[in-house]
Amino acid sequence: MILSIESSCDDSAIAITEIATNRLLFHKKISQEIEHSIYGGVVPELAARLHAEALPKILQECEPYFDKLKAVAVTSSPGLAVTLIEGVTLAKAVSVGLNIPIIGVNHLIGHIYSLFIEKETTFPLTVLLVSGGHTQVMEVKSLSEIETVAKSMDDSFGESFDKVAKMMGLGYPGGPAIQNLAKEGNRKRYDFTVPLLRTPKFAFSYSGLKNAVRLAVEEANKTDYKDIAASFEHIATKHLTHKLKKYFAQYPPKNFAIVGGASANLYLRSQIEALLKPYGARLFLSELQYCSDNAAMIGRVAVDMYKAKMFSSLEELNVVAKSNL
Repeated sequence: MILSIESSCDDSAIAITEIATNRLLFHKKISQEIEHSIYGGVVPELAARLHAEALPKILQECEPYFDKLKAVAVTSSPGLAVTLIEGVTLAKAVSVGLNIPIIGVNHLIGHIYSLFIEKETTFPLTVLLVSGGHTQVMEVKSLSEIETVAKSMDDSFGESFDKVAKMMGLGYPGGPAIQNLAKEGNRKRYDFTVPLLRTPKFAFSYSGLKNAVRLAVEEANKTDYKDIAASFEHIATKHLTHKLKKYFAQYPPKNFAIVGGASANLYLRSQIEALLKPYGARLFLSELQYCSDNAAMIGRVAVDMYKAKMFSSLEELNVVAKSNL
């Protein structure tokens, strides 16, 4: 079995995954949403302190599995440096204490593997990653063959939802709040401009849309917020589908996936599903409980890394706050 640890942002999580079967035998996550909500976003130092309290408590529940562990895996990049350190430090202690190898996992690959928790992998795969920190499209041929073909030039898809929610005083996290409010709104009331609409470049940008929403919020009454939320969600999603449609014209999809915390957005899922229909492409989605950061996805990556003998050195395994694929 492999014990995996996730602490890249504001979720403390540990999982146990069986190597031979990919079975998830244990998974526990302690969210910090309540503690950070009063600040309207994640406070790194507070997150690190909460990880230091939560992770050892979860680890105690894993003791019955200790004698069957073959490795310990941990998210080492990308993420908040002060929170990544908490997970890596604990993983190193487990590695030394149980005399087992350690595996450093890239968080973005973890999100790709959230599709395969308790399943076999399906490659090749075109992946749209949408989260609070990233918006990018990747062509994934295997664990070690991943090419990023497009990414955001500024704000990410998920980050824009958080910031718009903060403008309206909806609290943190913003994604679910905007989604719920948008259900009651008119998606066509506010004619926000689709970002990069006439730019042939395959890339994403949300700073301009975010600013347009800010101006609308400043002039609106609270009764208008549901229409602003709906219009924003519509245009933010249309930006993705517009760019993907152009990409698909050159590279028709066969297997397509949406991963990352913002992939839980139901409107986004429905629009991507409609976009893929003419191509007969298969859509892969993570279970909603595994869209956000979790240790189960880190453990699933680690199973394949263990089989490929992709181990890390205790001395060389350090956190990397920013890294791309």
